[in-house]
Amino acid sequence: MTTDKRKTSKTTDTATKAVGADQAARPTRRTTRRIFDQSEKMKDVLYEIRGPVAAEAERMELDGHNILKLNTGNPAVFGFDAPDVIMRDMIANLPTSQGYSTSKGIIPARRAVVTRYEVVPGFPRFDVEDVFLGNGVSELITMTTQALLNDGDEVLIPAPDYPLWTAATSLAGGKPVHYLCDEEDDWNPSIEDIRSKVTDKTKAIVVINPNNPTGAVYPRKVLEQIVEIAREHDLLILADEIYDRILYDDAEHISLATLAPDLLCITYNGLSKAYRVAGYRAGWMVITGPKQYARGFIEGLELLAGTRLCPNVPAQHAIQVALGGRQSIYDLTGEHGRLLEQRNVTWEKLNEIPGVSCVKPMGALYAFPKLDPNVYEIHDDTQLMLDLLRAEKILMVQGTGFNWPKPDHFRVVTLPWASQLENAIERLGNFLSTYKQ
Repeated sequence: MTTDKRKTSKTTDTATKAVGADQAARPTRRTTRRIFDQSEKMKDVLYEIRGPVAAEAERMELDGHNILKLNTGNPAVFGFDAPDVIMRDMIANLPTSQGYSTSKGIIPARRAVVTRYEVVPGFPRFDVEDVFLGNGVSELITMTTQALLNDGDEVLIPAPDYPLWTAATSLAGGKPVHYLCDEEDDWNPSIEDIRSKVTDKTKAIVVINPNNPTGAVYPRKVLEQIVEIAREHDLLILADEIYDRILYDDAEHISLATLAPDLLCITYNGLSKAYRVAGYRAGWMVITGPKQYARGFIEGLELLAGTRLCPNVPAQHAIQVALGGRQSIYDLTGEHGRLLEQRNVTWEKLNEIPGVSCVKPMGALYAFPKLDPNVYEIHDDTQLMLDLLRAEKILMVQGTGFNWPKPDHFRVVTLPWASQLENAIERLGNFLSTYKQ
């Protein structure tokens, strides 16, 4: 009987402890409301193209103000229509676009991407399995950094840059390291600065060519030097070439992959700019080079492609007809073309403003003028853009929004009609003539 009592006592004691532990594990009822704050992962994530200044512009529009939006490269809102054949083909394919596609995208569109690069001299051979379609290049950039980076991995990114590269790197736990582009050298990347910023943690280098926001188109020699650095340090090359068909004055675009067939390279492009369908969200990335050394990374990309199920299916159907049809963008960038005229007006009129200088853009849809610090004492370029917006109803983006280190630049979108640009830049000059901070 004594033994049974001991067993009963021990069992009861164990049960009591279990109940106590269970109660301790249960959360107590909160006496104050939880504050749902932003994740710490977001602390270094910025996208000023649609940041506070753009938010103020939206508020002003709600109040009835007419805002000239020079903050985004959005061709459609400035009267650049997509080629009719693209819209007709996409509409015709709507009945077959009601279900998911494969996670990488439909085969005809991916095959069209392969064909596009087969005619680029020296572009490394690849097949449809090396092509990922995406909801614009932006989605593919984010997928790349998420699949590639561990905490603390460094990515070399140009300054100024398209800010999503910096934001996506930070969001993935990586460290963006900005290499300077030299305004005195037509905004070409500083090879010396790139070399000085490579460390044992550097994993990749981003090259945006033609460049957003400067409009620079990089010469072969500069690209070869970048490739040599990547080769020395076994870096992944991330080549953002979304503007490769928007070139002026006989500028030549050289695809970076053609200079680096022995290196792992991802080339990004899409329909948004050259085909004027930014809202379709149709982009692609192509993997070339020694893929046998990147199996884990590629598996990660495939996993992420699967988690988003598939790209926008109707827009995928636009890719084949766009790439296989007449390239009407050259009518816009060539002699007497609308984009060329607008680039010329923007560049000429900006340089007429006292204390403002602008390197001539050779590609893309932007200019990146400088404010002479001896003329304009600007301490806060975000405030400058807010003040310009409120005074003149013109929305632009400050240079620091593109990770430029000084508050002495801003970006101008060259998409409005030449007369609109001329008027806007004249108003900008009048505003600056009396502006003080």
